[in-house]
Amino acid sequence: MNTSVWQANHWFKVVFRRMLGGCLLTAACSLSGFAKEQVARSQMPGLVASKPIDLPNVATDKGYMVAYTGRLPGTVITFEMIPIPGGEFLFGSPTDEPDRNSDEGPQVRVNVSSFWIGQCEITWAEYQAYMDTYSALKSLNRLRVEMRRFGGESEEFESLPNVKKFLENESLDIDGVTAPTPLYEPDVTYASGQEPNQPAVTMSQFAAKQYTKWLSGTTGQAYRLPTEAEWEYAARAGSTTPYAFDTNQSLDDYAWYAANSEDQLQAVGTKRPNAWGLHDMHGNVAEWVLDGYDAEHYGGLKARATDDDAVRWPTSLYPRVIRGGCWFDGPAQCRSAARHQSDDDEWTGSDPNLPISPWWFTEEPAAGVGFRIVRPLAPMGAELKKKVWDADIEEIRQDVADRLHEGRGTRSAADLHLPAALRELESAGLID
Repeated sequence: MNTSVWQANHWFKVVFRRMLGGCLLTAACSLSGFAKEQVARSQMPGLVASKPIDLPNVATDKGYMVAYTGRLPGTVITFEMIPIPGGEFLFGSPTDEPDRNSDEGPQVRVNVSSFWIGQCEITWAEYQAYMDTYSALKSLNRLRVEMRRFGGESEEFESLPNVKKFLENESLDIDGVTAPTPLYEPDVTYASGQEPNQPAVTMSQFAAKQYTKWLSGTTGQAYRLPTEAEWEYAARAGSTTPYAFDTNQSLDDYAWYAANSEDQLQAVGTKRPNAWGLHDMHGNVAEWVLDGYDAEHYGGLKARATDDDAVRWPTSLYPRVIRGGCWFDGPAQCRSAARHQSDDDEWTGSDPNLPISPWWFTEEPAAGVGFRIVRPLAPMGAELKKKVWDADIEEIRQDVADRLHEGRGTRSAADLHLPAALRELESAGLID
């Protein structure tokens, strides 16, 4: 489908829903009964065989991509995923863009494949569900040791069939994830806000990647962080201006930033979406992407690159790329092409741990950093999954291993059987 046509169709429906309801409705609200039935019957959420006539869609050789509602297994927490049509765009900013930085160019044409992306940033409700697995996985680890000693024949396992089945079949090497440890100083992390509908912040890129691995394993769908090119393509939503809206519109209508945030995080989805239905791409929190930061990266790309070509896979602990601007940034930092970089040394200055936490940052700059998720239409191979989910350098792998060895971390497989095993542990009162 032509991108501009898709945009116009989608924006019309967003405006129409506002006129009817007087509020921002999620993408799931626009699904008719027929469309919901199609999505439910699909083997792949968000992909239907017949072209829907009553909601935005993206035509592909696999079917029609539509918006869908995902749910965190074992909870009532949901998240909305929006289809993004593949296409070509100019990556970076033109030389005459106001407030432009030199690391935003030279502009390169990049062809991006279709994907789904989170309508909003990951919230504390979503991330807290992941954090809550820490105690449960600790309990699973104790039972794993017991199973190795007694072969699962103890009386305790007689009342825990799902736990026993999970432990007998888990594959730690392939499906293993680490849960983030409890916060060292929650008052510091939550100083800018901790409401369930506010975006989660201060996690490391590694922790965000592990969240996507946990979500993928427990839902059976492959989620990950966006690449830098995917993020900018989705943020622009077909625009070529500094922001994804007309020059006669105001940033205040689309973003929470220094001038209007009241010095704190704000609820996601409360500002106007861009033309593709995505909220908070220009502010609230800046967002992790998969790339390592290189100020000269664009200059080394082909004149016409694919999204795969455009990725700069990290080779060092930092800096890594963060996109989008946040609640304490000015307008220049919230532009679609603006790039930000992490600084682990500065962001862990008051962390008392040795090694420092691989899951959390402690300093204020990280209070403006969160993430959103994508799900590519094309399946990911085994090698790509390792790159987008797991620790990518030895320093991170060693820090995690040290934490696990000291008992200050926990690791378990994350697959479709994990939610049932954890529910069984909870019902049995075995989670500390």
